[in-house]
Amino acid sequence: MCQSPLATPMQRTIDALKRAVEALRRVQRQDGHFCGELQGDSILESEYILMKFILGRERQPLADGRDGWEALQRIARYMKTLQRSDGGWGQYPGSDVDLSATVKAYFALKLLAEDPEAPHMAAARRLILERGGAEGCNSFTNFYLACLGQISWNAVPAIPPEIIFLPQWFYFHLTKVSAWTRTMILPLSLVVTLRPMRRLPAERGIDELYVNPRRRHRLTSKVQAPAAWNAFFHAVDRMLKLAHRLGGTPVRRIAIRRCEQWILQRAGQDGAASTDGLGAIFPPMVYLQIAFTALGYTRDHPVMHRAERELDEFFIEEDDAIRIQPCFSPVWDTGIALYALTDCGFEMEDRTAAQAAAWLRSKQCEHVGDWADNLARQNEGIPSGGWYFEYNNGWYPDVDDTAMVAMALRRTGGTENIEAAQRGVEWILAMQNRDGGWAAFDRTRDRRILEYIPFADHNAMQDPSCPDITGRVLECLSWHGHTVKDDHVDRAIRYIRSHQLPEGCFFGRWGVNYIYGTWQAVIGPIRCGLDPRKESWLEKAGAWVKSIQKADGSFGESANSYVDPSLKGQGPSTASQTAWAAMVLQEVYGSDDVDLRRAIDWLVEQQLTEQQAADRGLNPDGDPPGSWVETEFTGTGFPRVFYLRYHLYRLYFPLMAIGRYLAARGITLREEEAVKVKPKVREMV
Repeated sequence: MCQSPLATPMQRTIDALKRAVEALRRVQRQDGHFCGELQGDSILESEYILMKFILGRERQPLADGRDGWEALQRIARYMKTLQRSDGGWGQYPGSDVDLSATVKAYFALKLLAEDPEAPHMAAARRLILERGGAEGCNSFTNFYLACLGQISWNAVPAIPPEIIFLPQWFYFHLTKVSAWTRTMILPLSLVVTLRPMRRLPAERGIDELYVNPRRRHRLTSKVQAPAAWNAFFHAVDRMLKLAHRLGGTPVRRIAIRRCEQWILQRAGQDGAASTDGLGAIFPPMVYLQIAFTALGYTRDHPVMHRAERELDEFFIEEDDAIRIQPCFSPVWDTGIALYALTDCGFEMEDRTAAQAAAWLRSKQCEHVGDWADNLARQNEGIPSGGWYFEYNNGWYPDVDDTAMVAMALRRTGGTENIEAAQRGVEWILAMQNRDGGWAAFDRTRDRRILEYIPFADHNAMQDPSCPDITGRVLECLSWHGHTVKDDHVDRAIRYIRSHQLPEGCFFGRWGVNYIYGTWQAVIGPIRCGLDPRKESWLEKAGAWVKSIQKADGSFGESANSYVDPSLKGQGPSTASQTAWAAMVLQEVYGSDDVDLRRAIDWLVEQQLTEQQAADRGLNPDGDPPGSWVETEFTGTGFPRVFYLRYHLYRLYFPLMAIGRYLAARGITLREEEAVKVKPKVREMV
């Protein structure tokens, strides 16, 4: 659809909203849910290849019977497209070289018979050596290298399986670490205890990537820790390895068995909860296969067959290549898509909204998972009713998804939706931390010492409160009648204020970065009743957003700001980040703000027309008309370690921002028609 040059700016904005709604409808699945591609970096492909070699299955058929060697070659073809001009691999477009990712990619390609003297291999090798050699790899890379005989197991952090017996009051108990770390370290404890190793011919190894061969045989932690704690944990590691050489503790065999049972239960093998693999995310699903093979499970065992099949479902096949997702994001995508539709005025009468709501209700989690441990310890009631991120992950619902879904359902209306949303809110309230904030998966507190453990170099050992999730929870609570007069809201606002940075912005734990964090931290308190004109800290946040707006009205920030905070709010313009910033401007300054109008105009101008979408028809993203082009990674997995590109962010967040802008002027869409209505007062129960 082409814009008429005679159309008013407001009419062009209305037309843009219509096209965006139609684009969103096009990608809705038949059963009502939405799920865009979730894109990570090259470590997904390289670690999959390394796993197959560790298991000795590189030439065996895949779980579905297809040629396994040919599939690995296709995965490698995609991985090579991610190699940078300097020879390395990075975490996102525009990032610095990631040494561990580059070593794993080089090793995987060499195992697949790539000529080590080929230009792309030589360039990678040269860069690795310039960066200090493969001995600088992180601990999670070293697990793979040890399994393939490239380093000594002494260079890998010890994780004794006896940790399964630690009492809950103990500082290093499993309930004190993040949910995703929990699902990784239990299978890894079996791997480092059983020490499986496949010996490779010398010509297939990576001796040439090491500058100091002696460092291949001793632990060199990459964790930034105070010297005293670093010395303490290295001493503990040496004692644990000495105990391993002596056969471990008297209960080691029982501990191994208990770890095995723990993993089987959380991988959904006992039917207690619906789960698509351990943690329903890539790393633990890989570690499970390696650990259970070391335990003696054969490939045809039902547990192993299911684990292999579930992991392979992350494949995205296109032409002659295969790329791999870290997990699926259907609940997250559907919750945000539905919430965006409600910002346009769609409720239960709309078929798209009704189908999405029904699908979300079917995913509400009734299982009492690991999150209950820290509630039971406080002798409090244990409600259920949260939502998880993936298709099925009953052990691990999370606060962020639950908040998004609960407010989407509440705004969609209908008795069933409101009742389901209320159950979700009750679960969220039970998960509030003592500091007033909310974390992702557990009620917990910041235990900084956990970050000094040698295998904590994935920068996500724990899951403390963060301003972005806390702000989203407040936005959700506002739709359920909660205000600043409520104690839990007051404590949450005080928590958010205490984390404001001097510039006025907020750190983004789950999105890139300060734009995301500020968007989430600011809107919830305002919707719970704070007047931004009377709160200097909110005005300061708004002023920071204005200070980073570009001349053309857009916003953009690179994940480089996680490494260099001086880059706050700087980076290529993106549709999702411009939408986040626009929503902040509207909440703080109102819908008549000129800078808000500039941001909305940029979104309207950048929206794909029919012709532009047709011209991109061969693009793997398959951008529909009415969407936006966005190749940057604006999602965060582990800050400074792993980032994400949500392929639907470029659609439903601009839709949300434009919908809110028009709704403030009394314009909503119903059945794809613009109708004039009175400005809606926020609904309260």
